Amino acid sequence: MKRRSSLVIALLVLLGVQGYLNVAIIHPEWKHNYAPKNRANASGLDPAYFAFALGGFREFIAGLLWVRADKFFDEGNYDAVLPIIRLVTLLDPHEIDVYATGMWHIGYNFTDTEQRSDRRYIPVALAFGKEGAENNPDTYEMYFETGWMWYHKIDDDYDNAVYWWEKAATKPDMPPARHNLLAMAYQRDGRIKDAIDLYFRLYDQAVADAKKLGGFASHQNIDTIEGNIDTMLVRMSQRGWFAMQRGDFAKGDYDTKPPFDVKFSAKATVEDPAVIHFEGTWDVLPVGTHIRVVLKDDPLVNDAGANVDEAGGMKWDQDLAVNFDTPRDMTIMEDGLFVRDRRFSRRVDMSNDRTMYPFKGKNYVIEFYYNPRSSPPHLQDKFGWNGEGITDKNFLNTQIRPQQRVIFARLKLTRDQILRLGEWAVKVPVVATSNYQQGQLLASPDISVATPLRAQENAPTSKKK
Repeated sequence: MKRRSSLVIALLVLLGVQGYLNVAIIHPEWKHNYAPKNRANASGLDPAYFAFALGGFREFIAGLLWVRADKFFDEGNYDAVLPIIRLVTLLDPHEIDVYATGMWHIGYNFTDTEQRSDRRYIPVALAFGKEGAENNPDTYEMYFETGWMWYHKIDDDYDNAVYWWEKAATKPDMPPARHNLLAMAYQRDGRIKDAIDLYFRLYDQAVADAKKLGGFASHQNIDTIEGNIDTMLVRMSQRGWFAMQRGDFAKGDYDTKPPFDVKFSAKATVEDPAVIHFEGTWDVLPVGTHIRVVLKDDPLVNDAGANVDEAGGMKWDQDLAVNFDTPRDMTIMEDGLFVRDRRFSRRVDMSNDRTMYPFKGKNYVIEFYYNPRSSPPHLQDKFGWNGEGITDKNFLNTQIRPQQRVIFARLKLTRDQILRLGEWAVKVPVVATSNYQQGQLLASPDISVATPLRAQENAPTSKKK
């Protein structure tokens, strides 16, 4: 009995010492160095997890949880991964791999049966990336990952990609090759001088590194940057950028002149409930055009009741706290319409993914959006970086994107039409732009290439004998 009493007393003493260490040392240290800056993110979690964290098991528990998350990834059980990601980053806010993987998972992995991403998750991914950068300000990684989400996934509003990649570029651990992507973001943001200036700075740095370090990789980096500089200088000249800076663009003959009329038209047919067939014309012969189509609530509001609508998409950066619950009542679908032989035709089936497309509202809009800044280089050679080489008598828009010429059209549908309810159960809903003609053929021989600009004008003239 005495021995048992001694053990009990010893355990009580140890618990007391542990409690003192928690209060006096461990918790202040965790709070100062590891606690997330957004305290609200900890709400709703089991206090037992924090007991483990305060007891010095924080990193150990976080590691075990991440191993468990890897199993869920392998099984495709993506919903189960989200709470683990949240808990791991709360226990150890310096787990950069978890932040990066989590951001990619949130932004890319939640898809419908036709592999379209759930766009409602993108504001969440951006908020998660921002938190990761705030908790890890001494490395480039989360700044780069957040910029990549803007550059690649959102593929619009490139000033945000520039913002995050400029921050990443200030970190000494950012690899040289990734600095080249900042130059690409400058171009997509219309900042051509900044792009070429960066290339020259990168070239000077690459030469200095080659002299200091030597090796094949250093010289290969020089060759890559030289190629980027040569290509960009040619494009700046042929697209008329230098002439614009001199103020004599009107005098010269450049690849972006005259603006090319793409003759856009579109039609949407609701073939079955939540199944829409998009058709239309685009008078550009070379392949490479993807026209963005967006179907969304009108108006588009989040769970807080705020209007988050934006032409061609939505307001992605909503400055949210990290909350993995998406707006359940919001509907937004985005897809790309690939043009071949100056036409596009795509059937979009949303009927099997009603959780992702709930169609709770009464009214919806379909937006068709084309931004030359997102175009491949061979089309930009004609359209220019800012759309100075593109036009359309019906749908050219210079308002929805600052200092850019884009193609934008909007059609409207109701919930009853989309779901084939009421009178639409037996009547096929069809909406189209005013210039759409069923079965029309594009007679114009114009093609969107730099040289020759117009096939008919440059073709040999036959002479009568």
